Amino acid sequence: MNRLPAAIVAAGAALLLATGCGNSQSDGKPAATRATASDAAGTFTALAARVSSAKLGSVVTTDNDPNHLLGRPGQYTSKITFADTRIKAADVEGTDVGDVSRGGAIEQFANPDEAMTRAQYIQAITKGMPALTEYDYVHGVNVIRVSRYLTPVQAKEYEDAAGKLP
Repeated sequence: MNRLPAAIVAAGAALLLATGCGNSQSDGKPAATRATASDAAGTFTALAARVSSAKLGSVVTTDNDPNHLLGRPGQYTSKITFADTRIKAADVEGTDVGDVSRGGAIEQFANPDEAMTRAQYIQAITKGMPALTEYDYVHGVNVIRVSRYLTPVQAKEYEDAAGKLP
């Protein structure tokens, strides 16, 4: 089996962190006319009703997306970030407010296949890099990304909540 040189893996990890791992498809509509965060925000509202420690972080729009991916060809169509009050502040000190490690993110895609592709991509990039690992759950067109600072039992609350989404 081929192994990538450490420099390539490190560069991929840096790219992953810098871009927020966007990988979806545009529906061909201009970004301003396409639903942006309302769908991911709606998914978050449903999840937060079942996971009381989840608190909305930010709604990503074309104006505030630090990665400039929202609505772009091949990227997510809707995204929010959230915090989880069970994560210790000391564990995420120095991370950006919208960082997945603070709680998580919900990314919405044009179709379930793209959501699955995105989750597989994230897992492939983070495999073997403990500092980048996270829990990723795919439910329909949503990828629910959950912080590695939650225990497996705590993270499973998000998976279970996602399974109860309409």
